[in-house]
Amino acid sequence: MKWMLTLVFAFLVSACTHKVQVETKEPITINLNVKVDHEIRVKVDKELDDLFSDDSELF
Repeated sequence: MKWMLTLVFAFLVSACTHKVQVETKEPITINLNVKVDHEIRVKVDKELDDLFSDDSELF
């Protein structure tokens, strides 16, 4: 008899599980505003290398 009460109690408790859903009204968009200045740095680095090279008489 105890096992039957335990079974009924377990059934009632499991029937009370909650379900949570998250919904949005609009689709989620991710804007990646990335500034790429790698080319500019390479040009500056190359000019500095030419300026400080062994052939130049700067130093």
